[in-house]
Amino acid sequence: MKFRLLNYLVCPYCKDKSFPLKLIVIETARYEQRKLQPNIQKPLCDVYCGYRGSFINELKQKGEEPPCEECIKIEVKTGVLYCPLCGRWYPIIDEIPRLLPDELRRKEEDVEFLRKYESSLPDDIKYKGKPYSLLST
Repeated sequence: MKFRLLNYLVCPYCKDKSFPLKLIVIETARYEQRKLQPNIQKPLCDVYCGYRGSFINELKQKGEEPPCEECIKIEVKTGVLYCPLCGRWYPIIDEIPRLLPDELRRKEEDVEFLRKYESSLPDDIKYKGKPYSLLST
């Protein structure tokens, strides 16, 4: 998943009330060959810089420029998107965020993911996360 996708994603249940989603990165992949095209205007994200975990206007107020050249080289290979408002979590597997509604998720797969990455995840996701947690087994 590209970090800049956080500039657009919202929780499917909470809609605009929970922006941005919290990103927990477990594993990344690096693509050194990627370069920012000279005709592309920076920043690539207009509201939220997922790479820095900060709103663009906050970065500008601090006099910082978003690191777009670095950001485009890195993908989140494994991780979790988390909505602090409703407590739902969505896995990122093989660079693909799986933002599925509860009724389309498979409990066995979600619990297996939680067990596999238990040491990398916060307690809110492991024990209180929706639709499934380690306590819902």
